[in-house]
Amino acid sequence: MSYKKTGFGKVKSGEETYLYTFENGNGMKMAVTDYGAGLVSVIVKDKDGTERDVVLGYDSAAGYEADDGLFLGAIVGRNANRIGGASLKINGKEYPLAKNNNNNNLHSGPDFFMKRMWRVDKLMEDGIKLSLFSPHMDQGYPGNVTIFVTYTLTEENEVLIDYEAVSDVDTILNMTNHSYFNMDGQEAGSILEQKVWINADAYTEADEYLIPTGRILKVEGTPMDFRTPKKVGQDIESDCQAIRNGQGYDHNYVLSGDGYRKAAEMISEKSGIKMSVYTDCPGMQFYTANFVNGEIGKGGTAYQRRGAACFESQYFPDAVHHYNFESPIFGVGETYRTKTGYRFEVV
Repeated sequence: MSYKKTGFGKVKSGEETYLYTFENGNGMKMAVTDYGAGLVSVIVKDKDGTERDVVLGYDSAAGYEADDGLFLGAIVGRNANRIGGASLKINGKEYPLAKNNNNNNLHSGPDFFMKRMWRVDKLMEDGIKLSLFSPHMDQGYPGNVTIFVTYTLTEENEVLIDYEAVSDVDTILNMTNHSYFNMDGQEAGSILEQKVWINADAYTEADEYLIPTGRILKVEGTPMDFRTPKKVGQDIESDCQAIRNGQGYDHNYVLSGDGYRKAAEMISEKSGIKMSVYTDCPGMQFYTANFVNGEIGKGGTAYQRRGAACFESQYFPDAVHHYNFESPIFGVGETYRTKTGYRFEVV
């Protein structure tokens, strides 16, 4: 196991950013930047031994600073996904939030965690621990919160992301990683021929703005069913209300089981690369890059619509407004702690 630190360019504030690249004994590599604590690349070997970077991203911090709502590789907080009406109530007090997605709040923006410098707290041979202090009323949320995100590259070819946070008042804590994956490589284009499996019997119904209605629907007999691996493109143009609302897949799946368990798989027969997603979260947003349109990424690649997929572990979207969803509200001094892993192999 080894690592190296290289310059990743300056941002508009004049601050220098850095890229931290880790390599395990199998030749797999993981690169993370202190700008936004983003996952910049994951390089794995395909069935022919050729290296492929399976994560979409940018060549420098300037790209991430200019990212206009795609969230490539981003750490998202304080709250991932959507809050209906851009407001929430905690202990009887209403907190208005920014309306940055129709009349709703998306990924806590517009002052995103992905556009801030994170502090490197610990640098290890196999990973990096970064921290961010989010002051009281930051993004409209109550509480002074100290947040830690740790990336670890294991010898089992797994990228582990551990989240930890503590607030000095009751607040919402629900973070995720918004990496876009393509098992043929970040420059390869469409993922419609790649297969996905999701460990979920149900999903949260959402309206035309992707705000949950509170109803949990079974996937059985619908295009939402990934319990048997199928090509991403098989049902993505179905005349199904959920698919129409998302313009493809952009849905929260109610994951089966408890604890740290396998949530999903993505595989390309072309490259032979298979990714297994593990998490201890109750839900996962499966998103098929429906709103990507020509964004210039690493190596000058123009990223296309449905050229990648996101597997965002999370509490259910808009959980603060639905009593039947597990609550993402954490009390004073209560530690928010969760982890997600992306494990790679050749099959």
